[in-house]
Amino acid sequence: MGQRIGLYPGTFDPVTNGHMDIITRAGLHVVDRLVVAVAINVGKGPMFSLEERVDLVRQEIAHSDRGLADRVEVLPFEGLLMHFAEKIGANVIIRGLRAVSDFEYEFQMAGMNARLNREIETVFLMASERQQFISSRFVKEIGVLGGDVSHFVSPRVVTALASKYPEIRAGMAG
Repeated sequence: MGQRIGLYPGTFDPVTNGHMDIITRAGLHVVDRLVVAVAINVGKGPMFSLEERVDLVRQEIAHSDRGLADRVEVLPFEGLLMHFAEKIGANVIIRGLRAVSDFEYEFQMAGMNARLNREIETVFLMASERQQFISSRFVKEIGVLGGDVSHFVSPRVVTALASKYPEIRAGMAG
């Protein structure tokens, strides 16, 4: 049995405490090496550029006190996920589930991916109870409307949000 290489894809716009929960658990307990794949996904109209999102995820991993830096790599990607998985030698796709509502979409995606490559398994990780309600979309909405997002993202991400949108700085005090 070879090394288990996991691939955790997403837009990470911005990376949240929920994302970091999945990255930490997958990187330490599920796979031997984890690649966090930051998708270009222009269709979602990201707040942060691809380079900014990759950098934020890298900063979060570097500042983790769990020793993730030796086990987790962050790479940008575009195109078909399974092609990227094959390119990096991944044999496990990691997907996080927050609620039952996530399951139907993720289940369909896992089925399609299995049709494309049966050698790559999809593993679902349930969000920890404290992270189940966090989504990047809600973090952005709360921040733009002046709300405090410091419970949902790290101080580094709060600073990045505030530098992107100075008018929301006051609502981001911690």
